[in-house]
Amino acid sequence: MDPFSAEGELINIHNAFHQGQYQAVIEFDTSALSPENQLPARVLQLRAKIALGQSDEVLADVEGEEETPDLAAVKALAQQSTGDAESALKLAQDLAENYPDNATVQVLCGTLLQAQGQSEDALALLTKHQGNLEAVALIVQIHLQQNRSDLALKEVQAAKRWAQDSLLVNLAESWVGMRVGGEKYQAAFYVYEELASAPSSSAPLSIVGQAVAELHLGRLPEAEAALTAALQQYPDEAELIANTVVLNVLAGKPSEELEQRLEQINPAHPLLSDLQAKSELFDTAAAKYAPRVSA
Repeated sequence: MDPFSAEGELINIHNAFHQGQYQAVIEFDTSALSPENQLPARVLQLRAKIALGQSDEVLADVEGEEETPDLAAVKALAQQSTGDAESALKLAQDLAENYPDNATVQVLCGTLLQAQGQSEDALALLTKHQGNLEAVALIVQIHLQQNRSDLALKEVQAAKRWAQDSLLVNLAESWVGMRVGGEKYQAAFYVYEELASAPSSSAPLSIVGQAVAELHLGRLPEAEAALTAALQQYPDEAELIANTVVLNVLAGKPSEELEQRLEQINPAHPLLSDLQAKSELFDTAAAKYAPRVSA
C-alpha cells in the first residue's frame, strides 16, 4: 500500500505539509508509525523545519547520516536554504547521479536544481518517478515557470487517471487553472476556499491561494478581507505580505511600508528581486530621455 494514499498511515502528515501547516507537521506524533514509514515522516518534518527557516537546526540534525540518500537530499536542500548554493548543487548532482530512483532525491534535488536555474536537469530527474505525486506537482510547477501551460495541463490530466482525489493533484490542477484563466479561476477558488475555511487545513498558503483567485476574479474587496485577516493571525508570513503588496498596487494603495516589512523578514523574496529589477530597468530607460542642456 502507498503510505501517502488515502488509506496509508502517512496521509495526514503528508497533507498537512502540502497545506503549509508546517508547525503541525513538526509536532506530528510519529511514534505509532510502522518502521518503514519512520524515515519518510522524519523527512517531512525536516522539510517543514526548512520551510520555517530552521535550516541550521536541520543541518545539525542530519550530520553524520549522509549515507542515507533521503537525509543527504534533505541536507542539500538545507544548504541551499542557508545560502551555500555551491555545496548544495554538488551534493544534489551526486545524489541525482547515484540515486535517481529514490523518491526523496527526485523531489528535493529536483527542487534544488530548479531553484538554481537547471530546469532541464530537474525535469530529467523528476520524470524518472514511478507514481510519485510530489514529483508530478514539481514537474507542473516547472512547466508553468517555463510558460508551458499545455505541458503542465497534460501532466495533471495524466495524474488524475491514477490519483483523482489526491490533495496534490487538486492543488496542481488549481495552479494550472490560475494560469489558464477563464472559468478555471472559479474552480481554483473553490479548492483554496475549502482549504482556507476549514480549521483542520487552513494555513497561510491556502489563504494566499484563495486571495489570488479572488484577485483574478476581480473581487478585490474579498481578497483584501482575506489577506488582512490572515496578516493579523500570521504577521510575519512572507507570502501573505508579498501578495498584500500586489493587492495594494492593484487597488492604488501605498505599499512601501509592507515592502520594508517584507525586506526585513525575507530580503531574498522573489517579489523584492523583481521590484528591484523593474526599478533598474525604469531608471535605465528614463536616463535615455533625460533633458540635455546645451552650453
